[in-house]
Amino acid sequence: MDRLLAKLRPTVMRRCSRFLPHHADAEEAAQDALLSISTHLQEYSGRGSFLGWVTVIASNAARATYRSMRRRAEDSHAVLTEGVDPRTTSVIAGTRLDLMESLAALEERHPALVESFVLRDLGDLTYLQVAEITGAPLGTVKDRIHQARRFMRDRLGGGF
Repeated sequence: MDRLLAKLRPTVMRRCSRFLPHHADAEEAAQDALLSISTHLQEYSGRGSFLGWVTVIASNAARATYRSMRRRAEDSHAVLTEGVDPRTTSVIAGTRLDLMESLAALEERHPALVESFVLRDLGDLTYLQVAEITGAPLGTVKDRIHQARRFMRDRLGGGF
């Protein structure tokens, strides 16, 4: 198990870093993801690729870490120092607030689009891999990703 987790660690860290570019944030999420992988390995059903399964877990861990950081920041009433852009910098660390807030809005308004978008654009999986993991037809996956990209582009001001 230790060898498997050691091999997966760089991949998981890269996935988490796509959501949480500040190293400490990504490290926290990666540790949570690796723990989840080790405790749920027997639940991997073989449906879709193993890398896709790992990507889903890492993506979910990164999003959960962000939500936890956000709650802690709100509870502490933390304030950003001057010169820091509050849309792109976390009060806890360097998390991409603009991206994470847009993902949260996408999840709230169009929950069916989130998984495909995250796996393709943040997880770097192919359309076919996304279709395998989600169990959706390839055309449906492409449509979901297109709609999610349009939503995110509008939210992020064309910068995505």
